[in-house]
Amino acid sequence: MNRLVLTLLALSTASSVYAQEKHLFILSGQSNMKRLDPEASFSPTVRKAFGEDRVIVVKDAEGGQSIRRWYKKWKDVKNYRSMKPDTTADPSTIGDLYDRLMKKVDAEIAGKSIKTVTFVWMQGEADSGKHYVVYEKSLKGLIQQLEDDLKLEKVNVVIGRLSDAKMKSPGWLEIRRIQQSLCEANPDWEWVDTDDLNGETNGVHYTRNGYVEFGKRLAEKAIQLID
Repeated sequence: MNRLVLTLLALSTASSVYAQEKHLFILSGQSNMKRLDPEASFSPTVRKAFGEDRVIVVKDAEGGQSIRRWYKKWKDVKNYRSMKPDTTADPSTIGDLYDRLMKKVDAEIAGKSIKTVTFVWMQGEADSGKHYVVYEKSLKGLIQQLEDDLKLEKVNVVIGRLSDAKMKSPGWLEIRRIQQSLCEANPDWEWVDTDDLNGETNGVHYTRNGYVEFGKRLAEKAIQLID
C-alpha cells in the first residue's frame, strides 16, 4: 500500500472520528431556565454552528430553587453575624436537582465522544433574599463539582445574569455583581444580559419573545467560548 493511500486512510479515519465528536450543552437553573424552550432558538443556533449531528443539548430546571439544590457542599449562613441560619433547608434536598440533571446527562452521552462541555446556568433569584452571602462560593463550587464529575479540566460556563426586576434589593444586586464579575475574571465564562427581556412589566420572568431572544444569546455566547 503506497504512502498516498495510507495518508488518505489516515485522513478518512481522523475525519470520521472528528465527525463523531459531540459538543455537549447542559442547561439548568430555576424558573427562567425552566420556561426556556431550547428548540425555539438555543438548539437551532448551536446546530447551525457545529452541525446537526454534533450537538447534544440536555436541560433540567426547576422553578424557585436555591443553588443548594445543585451544589452538594452548600453551607448556610450561620457563620455570618448579620444573618440568621437557614433552618428550612432539608439536608436530603441539598444537591438533589444536580443528581437529577446528571442522570439525564449520563444517559445522553453514554457511548459518545464528547469534544466540549458548556454549562448554561440561569439561577440566583431564589438566593437573593438572604443566601447571597454564600452565592459566589456556591457557584464556583458547583462548576468545580461538575468538572470533577465529568473528569474535565475545563467546562465552559454561560450565565444568564439576573434581570433588572428587583434593583432595590441588596441581595439581588449582589448576585448580579457576582455573576458578572466571575465571568469577567474567567476566560472560559461568559454572561448574558437579560435586562431587556422582561417587557414593560419589568417582572422576574420574561416575555414570550424574551425567552426566544434569551436562548439565542445564550447560544451565541456558548459558540464564542468554543470557537
